[in-house]
Amino acid sequence: MKTTTWEDHSEQLERLNSWIDIDPSRTAVVTIDMHRGHLGWEDATMPVKPEIVERVLGPTEKFLRFARENEMPVIHVVLTWRPEEAYRFNPRVDAGRMTMSHQTPATRALAEGTAHNLVGSIQCQLMPELGPEPGDLIVDSKKTQSIYYGTELEVLLGTFLEVDTLILLGINTNTCVQCAAFESLNRGFQVVVLEDCVGSMYGDDLHEAALQNIARCLGWVMTTDQVMAKLSVQVE
Repeated sequence: MKTTTWEDHSEQLERLNSWIDIDPSRTAVVTIDMHRGHLGWEDATMPVKPEIVERVLGPTEKFLRFARENEMPVIHVVLTWRPEEAYRFNPRVDAGRMTMSHQTPATRALAEGTAHNLVGSIQCQLMPELGPEPGDLIVDSKKTQSIYYGTELEVLLGTFLEVDTLILLGINTNTCVQCAAFESLNRGFQVVVLEDCVGSMYGDDLHEAALQNIARCLGWVMTTDQVMAKLSVQVE
């Protein structure tokens, strides 16, 4: 395959990032699949690399603490499957799981027939650094790459919380996070992705490609410190 050389859009993206205002009273924070099934190395059935876990958890914990302190709703969206549902929603998963069967005891079990993120399993638990804390909302009916399809998230956002901006964090950058950016934009939300709070088990190239696509086409890609600075101006 041909190696991609990124075009330099840094000046344009810097202008875009300086333009955006984020109203904390109209903003919700959504974590996507930040569970042990991806991030808990010993338990993960579809793990990201340990260095990604280390890179992502610290900034995510920091930002979630900031969001709660400023009364921004925090919603954790988590994939869970019943045994009879496993792999029915994504035929690629059944084949793709075999390619990572050598990584951990949990992934070896996956290759032998144990399903990823079965309801009630340890894989479905959030990483303890991230919550849930009192007041956090859990949406644990995610079945596909979509945070909306078959879940109550849209009702929460539009009816209960009445927000117009979503800050997205999670795994994987190029699948569920990017899908959330597309679908949230299509629903009229202003979308912000925290680049230091997302990662992918599919490789750094696809992680970077997804961030480029989101930043240039779908929303805003910023660091936790950049977003916290914008929010702090609003709450002072």
